[in-house]
Amino acid sequence: MYDVVLLTLGSERDAPGGGCGSGGACCGGASEAAGEQPGERCETPRVPVLACADALTARGARVETVTARSDAEIDEVLARLDGPPRADGLTWPDPDSKTRLVVATASDGQLRAVLRRLVRRYAPPPSRRPADLPDNRTVPDLPPVGVLPLDPARSGTARDLAAQLGLPRDPAAVAAAVLDGTARRLDLLRNDGGSVTLDGALLGAADDAGRPLHWRARIEVDGTVLSNGEEPIMACAIGNAGGYARLDDVVLLADPDPSDGRVQVAVAVPVVTRSALGRKRVRLEVRRARGRAAAVVPRDKKLPFLDDGVEGELSRKRSWWTEPGAWAVWTA
Repeated sequence: MYDVVLLTLGSERDAPGGGCGSGGACCGGASEAAGEQPGERCETPRVPVLACADALTARGARVETVTARSDAEIDEVLARLDGPPRADGLTWPDPDSKTRLVVATASDGQLRAVLRRLVRRYAPPPSRRPADLPDNRTVPDLPPVGVLPLDPARSGTARDLAAQLGLPRDPAAVAAAVLDGTARRLDLLRNDGGSVTLDGALLGAADDAGRPLHWRARIEVDGTVLSNGEEPIMACAIGNAGGYARLDDVVLLADPDPSDGRVQVAVAVPVVTRSALGRKRVRLEVRRARGRAAAVVPRDKKLPFLDDGVEGELSRKRSWWTEPGAWAVWTA
């Protein structure tokens, strides 16, 4: 039977070494601008975590619940997934591991924080690339993870990644998938900022009234230029899955597929036209492209964005590239 680690991400406030994930917030969903402290919504063990632990134990699994409040504490859990020592000295995941990992997620940003640490643990340096690494990847097959959503409402209008992938949300069903299910391999986006993207990124901003603000950037996909950096842009979506497929009533990404080995990019550009009577009209033109890699070079000093729901600002070139089938989830 399996050893199962049920990992919850807590606050960094109790960890002098700093926080986990992006921006130091383990919870991945707290907003300091809104007056929330990182982690204040996930300090206490949640009922779904306890229910999942009970369901796993009832099936004979040896279960340990861990609340990680720093990257170092996440890494301690991930070390249990290591394989035997290799002749080349690389740390590598064990494909036959009897330890399975379940990540309790209050947001996609939390799941991303764990995958980011998996990549950092197992990605070999370019100078030590082993022969058994797939030619189209920089990381080996990462260990599958079970996903335990802590907010059942996210399966509705605001669809999180678990809902998009059709993963179970009931704790008992999650336990069954982890013990009896199959590993579904998915693409991963890495970027040159040192992080990863599971769902997608949305670049752009709005004013206090919610109206999109125009910005400029050079955006290209595998050499195909979607914007040359001179024209105004309303929004840009970089999609692995479909979390940012729509912006209000505008379809940005067409049929995003997190297992097709490609990143899809869409740019929404306002285009001015004139009617036969000479009246000026503005229509929104959406340009799309798919490929292995995408690059954004902002022309403005700071370009706000959301990446798997985590806020950030882009001030220089950022590139994303696809790692086909690099990570996996346990599914029924």
